[in-house]
Formats: sequence, structure tokens, C-alpha cells
Amino acid sequence: MEGITFHSEPELRNPSLIAAWPGMGGVAIIAARYLRDKLGAEELATIEPYNFFDLGAVSVHDQVVGEPEFPESKFYFWRSGGEKDLIIFLGEAQPVARGYQLANLVLDVAQRFKTKGVYTFAAAPSHIYHTSRPKILGAATEPRLAEELKGMDVTPMAAGTISGLNGLLLGVAKRRNMEGICLLGEIPIYTTPIPNPKSSKAVLEVLIKLLGIELDLAELDEWAKREEEEMGRNIAALRESHAEEAKRLLDYFDQLEQASAEEGIQELLELSTEELLGDVERFLKREWEKGN
Repeated sequence: MEGITFHSEPELRNPSLIAAWPGMGGVAIIAARYLRDKLGAEELATIEPYNFFDLGAVSVHDQVVGEPEFPESKFYFWRSGGEKDLIIFLGEAQPVARGYQLANLVLDVAQRFKTKGVYTFAAAPSHIYHTSRPKILGAATEPRLAEELKGMDVTPMAAGTISGLNGLLLGVAKRRNMEGICLLGEIPIYTTPIPNPKSSKAVLEVLIKLLGIELDLAELDEWAKREEEEMGRNIAALRESHAEEAKRLLDYFDQLEQASAEEGIQELLELSTEELLGDVERFLKREWEKGN
């Protein structure tokens, strides 16, 4: 296959494809990497990067110029020992152009192994507090699959868009008459630039039910706990150092915390999304940067 380098040619049984690229909160890529690592998936193939990525710089270390480093786009495979194997695709970056062609290449490899089902993940930014349990929204390529998700405590995504290749891949899969599901994990709208392992864990919990596999998610729990504690410290530091200047943002956090178990929280907010993100950029981002 042009543009693909295969590292092995395994015999796979009824494989499903799980594909992920970086996006908000790292929800998709964290989940897929964790799945790959915990299952011990093996290298399958690599998509050559030259048609999808362009480089405008090289790194220098101790006066020596390094070689160009392109983002990787790699496939892995896992044999379940049963009737349902997996192909896991991980893209280190989303291309700025030719995303449709890349999505088709990913599905070309999947269909080479007679894959019929495609799963992706994405983030759903919402007005929730960072200690809240994230809801999972679902979108599918056909109504029958959407109904299946309802029985797994997944909220149907009635309308909207799924940005980037985590969404586009499903549209291309549907054009090829492949079944597909996207699981979108809620993340607080004020944490979109930072990793959200809690949401990644939540989408994986649904995925492993759909696929009937076992997966130890304890490490994601530990990571999520550390992230929650760090966010709590950042908000506390903001309250201590910029109580008046950041009052509007701090009031927002207080409202979310108090109403984390209630519906209709948006009606309580006086901040527009644009104003909220502006305040996060001005105040809370300083605390993230101090911690890193």
C-alpha cells in the first residue's frame, strides 16, 4: 500500500479499529495510548508523514543540528485470544491539510484486515467542576448503534460537531459502510488545554463494555486524582493572590462546585464562554505555568 510501511502481517480475528489523535484535554490520545500500553499491543504499520506534515525548523543541541523529526502515525495490533482482536491507531499530531486523505489511509489499513467497526474518542467541554464525574456523550454512524449506547449510560449527542480527525474518521467510515462510534467525555471548559485522565478513563469504561475486554484502569484513577489536587491548589492560589482581580472567575468556580450535582447550571452563569476563557487565560493559566 502506497505511503504505508508494514512491520508485520498478523492474522487477526474480527478486529475493531480504535483511532485517536491529540485534541482538547488529551481525552482521545490518552485513552488510546493507555489501551495500547496496558494490552501490550504490537507494532503493525506506519503511515509515512511526508504527504501530511511540513517542518519549518530543526532542533540544535550543543551546536549540532538534529535531523528533522516528523510526527508519527502508527498502527498497533492486539490478539485477544478470542474472536475479537484490536487494531489501535495513534497519530501524534493532526495534519493542517489533507486530513480526508489521511483518514482514508487509516481505513485502508483497517479494511485490509477486514475491520468493520471503528471507535474514536473526543472531548465535550462543559460547565462542570473538575471534581465532578464526567458524562459520556455518544454519536454513531447509524441509529441502531446509537440505541445500543443508551443502555450503557451514554447520553446521545443530539446535534453539534466533532472537530478534527477524531470526528472526521467516522464520517469517512460511514461513507465506506463501516460501523462507527465516537465516545465524547465531558471536560470542564476551563481545563481544555491540560490533560484530563478522568475523562479518558470514563470513555475507556464504555469502550471496554462495548468490546467485552478487561482493562485495569487504576493508573488513570491515580493520575486523575493528582490532576484534581493540582487544579484545587491552583484555584486556591488564585483565590489567595488575586481574590478581587479574579472575583468573577472565582465566583464561577464556586457556582460550579455548589451545583455540581444539579442540572441547569448554565442558567446560573453570568459569564459568556468567551469571557470565561479570557479570564482563564489571564488568571488561571498563570498558576498552571507556575506549577510547570
